[in-house]
Amino acid sequence: MERRASAAPCEEGEDSEEVLLSGVFSLAPDPQPNYALSLTKDAQLRVRRLDGPAGGGSSSSSSSGTTSSSSWSVCLSECVGCQAVQSPGAPQPPPAAFFTLFLYPARKGCCWWDASTSRQRLVRTFGACVSREPAENRRLAETWAREIRRLAAPRPPPRPGVTYGLLPRPCRVMVLLNPQSGSGRAPCLFRCHVQPMLKEANIGFDLFVTERRNYAWDMVKEKDLSRWDALVVMAGDGLLYEVINGLMERPDWKSVIQKPLCILPGGSGNALAASLNHYVGKGSFAKEDLLMNCTYFLCKGLYAPMDLVSLRTASGKHLFSFLSFGWGFVSDVDIASERYRKLGSIRFTVGTFQLLASLQVYKGRISYLPAEDQSFTSDSSFPPGAQNDTSAQDAAQMLSNNILSPSVPALPSQDSVLEDSLLVPLEQPVPQHWTVAPQEEFVSIIAIFQSHLGADLLLAPSAKLYDDAIHLFYLTAGVSRMAMIKFFMAMDKGTHLSLNNPHLHYVPVKAFRVEPFESKGVMTVDGEVLACEPVQGQIHRQLARIITGS
Repeated sequence: MERRASAAPCEEGEDSEEVLLSGVFSLAPDPQPNYALSLTKDAQLRVRRLDGPAGGGSSSSSSSGTTSSSSWSVCLSECVGCQAVQSPGAPQPPPAAFFTLFLYPARKGCCWWDASTSRQRLVRTFGACVSREPAENRRLAETWAREIRRLAAPRPPPRPGVTYGLLPRPCRVMVLLNPQSGSGRAPCLFRCHVQPMLKEANIGFDLFVTERRNYAWDMVKEKDLSRWDALVVMAGDGLLYEVINGLMERPDWKSVIQKPLCILPGGSGNALAASLNHYVGKGSFAKEDLLMNCTYFLCKGLYAPMDLVSLRTASGKHLFSFLSFGWGFVSDVDIASERYRKLGSIRFTVGTFQLLASLQVYKGRISYLPAEDQSFTSDSSFPPGAQNDTSAQDAAQMLSNNILSPSVPALPSQDSVLEDSLLVPLEQPVPQHWTVAPQEEFVSIIAIFQSHLGADLLLAPSAKLYDDAIHLFYLTAGVSRMAMIKFFMAMDKGTHLSLNNPHLHYVPVKAFRVEPFESKGVMTVDGEVLACEPVQGQIHRQLARIITGS
């Protein structure tokens, strides 16, 4: 029998680890109790074969292949669920009972040129038969399954002033799925990849398939959401934008906006999914591997606070954004490439080269409140000097390790309106302590609140979920087409700031205003179209909650 597991040879000194449970079990499909198991306090399941080293476990999640050792260890941090059963598939229960672990270790590409990472499903079933009484064996299996689930739960990372949370178990989630997103494969991907993992993690769901534009917006605005522990979006970033704005239009917005949200990438851009993966920093996931990794996050159930940006337009719209606001070249590419949606993320590359042939200039004014004007601390105080004349590379370095200040403002009382205290009406000039950029001709303006603008576009490497900053980028007129190509190529690795292009400006801000001098091009918020008009926005830290990795 092949004895492969998400395992590595036991290290010396492992016997000194505090053992919570131990026993002898069989490893399915072999019915013989040939394996001694020890469950340790450091969330390791130690496995030792009793009948010699003929078998052997595969290596741990950090490596691959097999080992000749008769002992190995299963890392429970990669376990999404553990279930106890009394002999699956049998009409009458025999004495033995079983507990099954569902593991998803992350593995790097097997070749030096393959930098991608993927999660591979591993299932291990152990049998307990210590008594002739089925009920007693069942109790033993349930005890192990319960303790394994407890140890497998993620440990929230310590962050001053940041409160993480865990979804309850069992739990139930609302799933909103857009069948037209991306290349149209979202229903199939959900059925084949997501649904089995949710079952293994004991997460129930109610599936709602969107039927039109703003379907999710209207649904979450009106529906009683109390029966769900989280709201899951299986689509591109645009559907999550609908959900957030629907929640913020409810009378009880203050409580419902703190219900955990989850993004399962099924669109073309998948910027938030790529950002969440970037924040964890455990490998580069792409396409279906990115979907599986985000589903893994959902199964683990850890959620963190996420900043939102309040946007107000001259026509009176009040919108909330979790990702970005844009005007100019990048926004035009996003919208113009919609006709190539069936190509998936490749559509952005096609659109980029099309629009480079006729590079446009957009005239307007940018004003902003620099981030260093506010409290912005982590282990040390926020470095001074991020002015409008600060280089893009220097500004990025300032934010590279910053986390939210421990002082978090309280939300307004229930039913009250969320105030934008840093903004004045658009008819008025910006406050005197704001900075007005001297340039008035631009190729592109992007205000981004996450690290990624697309699955392969790492625009703001220093961004965090709750860094209390808007990362403002703008390209001024005069930049060459070749420089634009280099810029986008470098963005794949997040090294564009090191190009030291004099036309590229970057500054972290708390609030901004964009005032077009002419109605040219389109504006976008989280990839959705806005009319070209004056817009201003400010950051609201830790306003929402999002499922994330640990």
